Amino acid sequence: MAVDVLEHPLAKQLVAELRDKLTPPEHYRRLCHKLTTLLVLEATTALGTTDRVVETPLESARCEVLIEGLAVVPILRAGLGMLDSVTELFDDVKVGYIGLERAHDTAIAHRYYCKLPDLAGRLVLCLDPMLATGGSASQAISFMKVSGAERVVMVCVIAAPEGVARLNADHPDVRIVTAALDRELDARKYILPGLGDFGDRLFGTF
Repeated sequence: MAVDVLEHPLAKQLVAELRDKLTPPEHYRRLCHKLTTLLVLEATTALGTTDRVVETPLESARCEVLIEGLAVVPILRAGLGMLDSVTELFDDVKVGYIGLERAHDTAIAHRYYCKLPDLAGRLVLCLDPMLATGGSASQAISFMKVSGAERVVMVCVIAAPEGVARLNADHPDVRIVTAALDRELDARKYILPGLGDFGDRLFGTF
């Protein structure tokens, strides 16, 4: 499945500010919240709805209301910066967590924490700001499917072509929604032009 890149002008502005090395952590967190809101709205366009009659002050109106629940799983730790945007938008949401740490010498991630609710019957959002090699995201989505996930959307701020290719190969049923598709990975598996280490910039742990 192809990657969906946000084309909204505000999303482009927010990505530019996130890339800027002079953006301080406190502003970085606000930018992340705003951009994630845009990403999540795009990622949830296929949520199921049904008709319901609502009484307005003037007359009856046939409206559409949500009938499908949502689940969200941030990949620790950087994915935590995207979580609040989802829980503020949606009431019926289950939250799980997956902790994956990438070894700097091999770029291979290992799991150190996993706590997932039953994901069956819900649209599941996997949150990770940077889709680089795609290894962490692929592992995480595999865990989600074991917990019952049938429909998963990968939501990231920036994606590399290598990460998109990995997810398309491992999980072709998973839609990818991102704000930017960057050029490539460098020798250390960092995205270029990228924005550095998202978690460090988000939490000020340089």
